[in-house]
Amino acid sequence: MDHNYYTSKTYAPSDPMSKDLWVNIDLMEKDKVKIHGILSNTHRQAARVNLSFDFPFYGHLLREITVATGGFIYTGDVVHRMLTATQYIAPLMANFDPSVSRNSTVIYFDNGTALVVQWDHVHLQDNYNLGSFTFQATLHNTGRIIFAYKEIPTEISQISFVNHPVKVGLSDAFVVVHKIQQIPNVRRRTIYEYHRVELTKTRITNSTAVEITPLPTCLQFTSCSDCISSQINFNCSWCHRLNRLVSISSLPFIFSFIYTLGHKYCAEHDRIVLCVCFSAMPADSAVNRVPGTHFLHTGLILGILLVMLVMIAGVLITVYVYHHPTSAASLFLIERRPSRWPAMKFRRGSGHPAYAEVEPVGQEKEKEVFIVSEQC
Repeated sequence: MDHNYYTSKTYAPSDPMSKDLWVNIDLMEKDKVKIHGILSNTHRQAARVNLSFDFPFYGHLLREITVATGGFIYTGDVVHRMLTATQYIAPLMANFDPSVSRNSTVIYFDNGTALVVQWDHVHLQDNYNLGSFTFQATLHNTGRIIFAYKEIPTEISQISFVNHPVKVGLSDAFVVVHKIQQIPNVRRRTIYEYHRVELTKTRITNSTAVEITPLPTCLQFTSCSDCISSQINFNCSWCHRLNRLVSISSLPFIFSFIYTLGHKYCAEHDRIVLCVCFSAMPADSAVNRVPGTHFLHTGLILGILLVMLVMIAGVLITVYVYHHPTSAASLFLIERRPSRWPAMKFRRGSGHPAYAEVEPVGQEKEKEVFIVSEQC
């Protein structure tokens, strides 16, 4: 199945590949296999795990992931109470509680090219008698992801999601930080989920496996010539100002003349970066040899002028609204301010599961308010 960023293939119990994709941890080097003592004896906990290799996830390289007791791996940089919302690799996300059984363990090992995380004989907290689940996720240094299932005592659709989300698949997002000037040391982070892979739950049974293979993205190219000659489904462009690949954004009111840093909005730097690429291209670059490039540059320049006009208009409107707070325009904007936009706020008592990090980084963190917006 094609998911734009990934393709997935599910192997049935009768397929020999389902057995080949299962990693027998008992046969691995004992010094590399680690049973996490805290995760194996707690509920709704998460622990950081450092990788010995770069793992490409949606084109971005990760060197650290967070393993959660609930049957998933969190890939975000910001660890918060709502790890189940987005930015996850979930072979089977559910309300697992390893503390209810002495046989339940969370195991992982890193052989230098792949990381295997196995949830071994874990039980659902709200339905212990259903039986134990044993499954694993393998992250390869090529970006390939394997979900393998050894013991699934019931249909996934029958697992209750009242106290915990039930998900099988991938998700990624970018984070935008807003400083609240009125309140010192408080920042608001808005998490935008831009893509999700949802696998068919009915095909997940005993002795099945899912192979998830990454598709090419703009971020894999490191030069302008490679970008121009690429034959992929994404509209890539080279930005000399940022010295890396970008993809054309379709933000409202900015049209397609503004280029943003990939699909991450420069989340690495915790801020949005806008970059316009046009005449900065070298004269002998491949772009200038493409027919119709002159018209493209003209369109880009017109787009820049249009954006400047929009920005000037925005400044004038802001000044007017500031000096005329009771005008019709001011009341219109107040009624539609961002705080009234649809969002799920991470608050206590919201009915969503709260995950705690058992191995914090050990540095002071500012107080944060988290908001996750709807999927882009």
